Amino acid sequence: MIKAIFIDYTGTMVQEDEPYTRELIGYFIAHSKIKDPKEVLKIVWSKVKELEATSFGENFIKNDEKVEKILQYCVENCGLTGDIEYMHNLWRKIWVHAPLFDDVKPFFERMTLPIYVISNDDMCYLEESLKIKGIHPAGIISAEMVGACKPHQSIFEAALKEAGVKPEEAIHIGDSVVSDVQAAKELGIQAVYLSRNKKEQLDGVSVISSLNQLEI
Repeated sequence: MIKAIFIDYTGTMVQEDEPYTRELIGYFIAHSKIKDPKEVLKIVWSKVKELEATSFGENFIKNDEKVEKILQYCVENCGLTGDIEYMHNLWRKIWVHAPLFDDVKPFFERMTLPIYVISNDDMCYLEESLKIKGIHPAGIISAEMVGACKPHQSIFEAALKEAGVKPEEAIHIGDSVVSDVQAAKELGIQAVYLSRNKKEQLDGVSVISSLNQLEI
């Protein structure tokens, strides 16, 4: 019997292709030797994943420090010459102001089970963002709470403890096969893969294209 719902934040609840992101990419292109938006995203996301993988325990760093490291890497390797603080502030605006997908509020309104947000974002930005958006989860589990980022199991273990449920009593919804689906399944949590833009199939995993399709 399912007693709690866990849900990823970025890409699942909030949009990644949004105005501040497009402004940041445009500024990056205008002030670096990289002129392809897809290449910018590839470079940035590869560095994000690299830093998240090594950010653990005593070596854990919060997102603002990750951004500083990524921007410095781009200065040294991509010819980035723009205003670094301006770019960092744009990144902060993304964390707070990225808009919800249209199906998120209705999902929170119709679900009778408690919903817990799980994210690698820092708590201060998550709390501010959710407050602005009028979303009130039963709890928020952030990477900084456990000193580890998804897909590390400790963040899901913290969510189970916060919700007071066993793995088989929870489901986790997310848009990443590695960070959400595989990580949840390894701990015995039922995984739901949210694939908004592509028709995909995963063995043994429920796949939905909208939160409106989820029935519990």
